Amino acid sequence: MSPEKPLDPHESPRALFAFELRRHRHSAGLTQRQLGDRMGFSDSMITMVEATKRAPTRRFAELADEVLGLDGAMVRLYAATTWNKAPEHLRPWLEEEEDATVLRTWQPTIVPGLLQTQSYAQAILATWPSITGEELDERLSNRMQRQSILIRDNPPDLNAVIDEDVITHVIGDVAIMREQLEHLLKVASQPNVTIQLVPYAARPHCGQGGGFILAERNGVPYAAYADAQPFGRTFDNRRLIAELVRRYDAIRAEALPFKQSLRLIEEAVNQIGA
Repeated sequence: MSPEKPLDPHESPRALFAFELRRHRHSAGLTQRQLGDRMGFSDSMITMVEATKRAPTRRFAELADEVLGLDGAMVRLYAATTWNKAPEHLRPWLEEEEDATVLRTWQPTIVPGLLQTQSYAQAILATWPSITGEELDERLSNRMQRQSILIRDNPPDLNAVIDEDVITHVIGDVAIMREQLEHLLKVASQPNVTIQLVPYAARPHCGQGGGFILAERNGVPYAAYADAQPFGRTFDNRRLIAELVRRYDAIRAEALPFKQSLRLIEEAVNQIGA
């Protein structure tokens, strides 16, 4: 058995949760497998939470309290974990996203959040009306930390379809946009990430109503987040999810192949600021 990763509880709220979970598990004399069996989770789930690679859900915290006899201690810690300071409308989706094995997203206006650089994300978030400096820092931190799911052990596959206008419309300034495009090329080299562009020459399609992202687990779409004004929303209604799956497939049918899409992004990098 490999040694457990040392944890600094002061590093982050998620690290504090992981530290306390491990401490209480050791006090109870349980292995990760034994704790997982009693909670109804796999030992790999316990391992990932204790290694800070997976954010706990409220249900996870409740079961940990029940099994370890902690009288609500883990639930109280959960309240301070990663997504506690995320916008309230977004929190349900962030928990669903953590459990996905496949994520499929369509974005007609901006780079999907999971693929944004910090500078690009900051330029977008700074445009929100009345946002304070503290709120900007919190939301930027949440957006960047959210991206960790793409590099964790057993990351989800991300299939991103974006409009060609997204790579030509400058957000922030030329330097920010160049960095963002180069980042897309870099992240697309990961085996679990696919990026496709819907070109200007595409036929009119059903994606003009707004962006969305679908979460799939074990081959079954189970949750979705759809952009809306003033706030997006998360839902698990099967009929609505099935409709978005059909829309995603129709939009993707208009997209360029992966390699051709990357060549367009490379051309945009060369042209920007020229």
